[in-house]
Amino acid sequence: MSDRTDTARLSLQGLHCAFGAVQAVQDVSLDVAPGEIVCLLGPSGCGKTTTLRVAAGVERQQQGRVLVDGQVVSDGPVHNPPEARSIGLMFQDFALFPHLTVVENVAFGLKGRDRGSVAHDYLARVGLPGFEGKYPHMLSGGEQQRVALARALAPNPRVMLMDEPFSGLDNRLRDEVRDEALSILKAEGAAVLLVTHEPYEAMRMADRIALMRAGRIVQIGAPYEIYNAPVDREAAGFFSDINTVHGVVQNRQTQTPFGLFQAPGLVDEADVEIIVRPQHLKISDENPGNNAENGVPARGVVERARFIGAESLIEVRMDHDGGILRATVPHAFLPDQGTPVWLSMRRDCCFVFPCKAQSRVASPFAAE
Repeated sequence: MSDRTDTARLSLQGLHCAFGAVQAVQDVSLDVAPGEIVCLLGPSGCGKTTTLRVAAGVERQQQGRVLVDGQVVSDGPVHNPPEARSIGLMFQDFALFPHLTVVENVAFGLKGRDRGSVAHDYLARVGLPGFEGKYPHMLSGGEQQRVALARALAPNPRVMLMDEPFSGLDNRLRDEVRDEALSILKAEGAAVLLVTHEPYEAMRMADRIALMRAGRIVQIGAPYEIYNAPVDREAAGFFSDINTVHGVVQNRQTQTPFGLFQAPGLVDEADVEIIVRPQHLKISDENPGNNAENGVPARGVVERARFIGAESLIEVRMDHDGGILRATVPHAFLPDQGTPVWLSMRRDCCFVFPCKAQSRVASPFAAE
């Protein structure tokens, strides 16, 4: 668990949640500070939505605790319902009441004589003044999302839980509504825990990303950190396309067609994978020679080249093993099929990981 517990608005501590024999969430610990946006990121079925539902009180964990502002709202004997946790909820389904006007939707659940004025105020804050008397069917998808946001914010929750709330919007509208919504949430000082399966969305929104796999958080950090220092091959591959070059450890390093790579902590004869993203492969039409920054160039021939808007993607069949490596360049570059080229790897952007499946059964990889 992190060292942020003393300032955490939302704290999840050692959560376990199972459905029969299926372990949906396993030992998940996470803190979210006031005004912080944390994304639970991972593929479908990894446990991120279950984690969010446990935090909300919709599901009940078998082990662990949920705290809001240091107060336990769920553990063994205590289980406060969602409405008693000062938590706002936003889901993919906007869940607006079709028979109520916009202002009535926002005011729903508020108490006190000033509930109408509070609803008007939040509609103005999400950019919908003058929409009070309309009904949901009269609104666009983006407008409905803003109404749902205003309704979630109106009770002034200390914590906001969001389950892919922007996934139903087209890309251009999604960016606009998402950025506006998160700006308001930060200004309100809410702790935001948001679920998404899209790495780009998480990196655009989050102060920190918690990457989940098989019910566990496998890595947590700022977007820059988690992208540039992935914990393993799967983490690197979740954020972008990757290329893989194989090697075998000898004397804490491995020899490849691209030169030597350091492999500290791995025993001799261990199989390793050198991972590099397409944008970190340098492509040249003639041998550029060896250098410290890019190592040893390796030759191949162009298999396919495509222009994809902001960049070109070139697939190269390598001479040394016949495998395909993919490189991107930030401009139009379309060499013909069969054109000989040289690829070099940026050494500071490569990752060396042990292989999950070893070819040498007698000498499996191991850390010393």
